[in-house]
Parts: sequence; C-alpha cells; structure tokens
Amino acid sequence: AHTIRTELPGITLGHERITLEPANDWQTHFDRHGLCFVTVVERHGKSAGNVAHGLLSNFALKRGAVASSVGHDSHNIIVAGVNEADMQIALRALEEKQGGVCVVRDGKVTAMVDLPIAGLLSDKRVTEVAEEMKVLKREWEAAGCSIPYMGFNLIPLSVIPEIRITDKGLVLVPEMAIVPAFEAA
Repeated sequence: AHTIRTELPGITLGHERITLEPANDWQTHFDRHGLCFVTVVERHGKSAGNVAHGLLSNFALKRGAVASSVGHDSHNIIVAGVNEADMQIALRALEEKQGGVCVVRDGKVTAMVDLPIAGLLSDKRVTEVAEEMKVLKREWEAAGCSIPYMGFNLIPLSVIPEIRITDKGLVLVPEMAIVPAFEAA
C-alpha cells in the first residue's frame, strides 16, 4: 500500500510503501503500522462528486476522526479517522455547518469551528471563534494527531512534495502522477 507518512514537526509528508498482510479487520493494520484512513471529498460540484481514499502513517490518531473543509488548495473536505462511523459523522457535521474543522470521538462531535462562508471563514464574532479554537486545539491534541490542524489542511496540497491526496487520488508530486492506494504484491 502507498501511504502518506506525517513527520514531526509540522507538515512534512513522506511516501511510504508498506505490505499489508491478510487480516480480519483494519484495526490490525492500524495497530501494526501506525495507520489511519484518510479521505478527500470534492465539495464544489465540479468533479461529479469525486472521493479519494488512502492511508496516513504516523498521524497518531488514537480514536475517532478529524475533518476540515479548508483542505488546500481546492478547499475540498479532508477527513482522517480510525473508524468509518466517526469519519461519516465528521463529514456530516461539516456538511450541516457548510464548512468547518471538527473532531469526533465515540460518535460525538467534541469540537467544531463553524466556517460557513465558502467553508473557509466564520460569520461569528472573533471572541466566539477564539473560544471554539481553544476547544478544537485541546480536542485535536487529545485525539493524538501528530500534526496541528493547520498542517492537516495542507495534506491535499498537491504542489508540495512528496505525496499528497486530492479528490482525484494519491499524487506522487515529483512525478505529478496519480497512483492507486493499493497494488497487488
């Protein structure tokens, strides 16, 4: 499998290829290789609802899901999670608020910054947004994420080496090639 490996500090991403042995569930792979799911969803209605799936390595998400509508540069939705149910809740929360950044744990949204203006800007007073951001930062860190939420928004930015994910798929940036997440051994 091709994975996007996050590196500390910040936004450095590397391309890592791993072999996934047969297993009964994804949790086995997550535990063995330090993985979680990552999905990018096209949200502008221009690309027939493109959705791409991949794996993040070393993101350190312990449970739940995180999501953002600020995914640069196309500002599509990016969701990472250790289970599909929490990822879906995160996606629905962003759709309901018409954009934002959120953390979901055990089926509940634990932090949400609403960004209803183009999925990028808030319509609230700065003092309200500051309080939402404090909760978001606390919950983001409690979820175990190895990079800050602003760095998370750069994972889809397909002009920064080495590997990224867009709504079209995994992009090997130096080659500007889209590769499948999984290939036969």
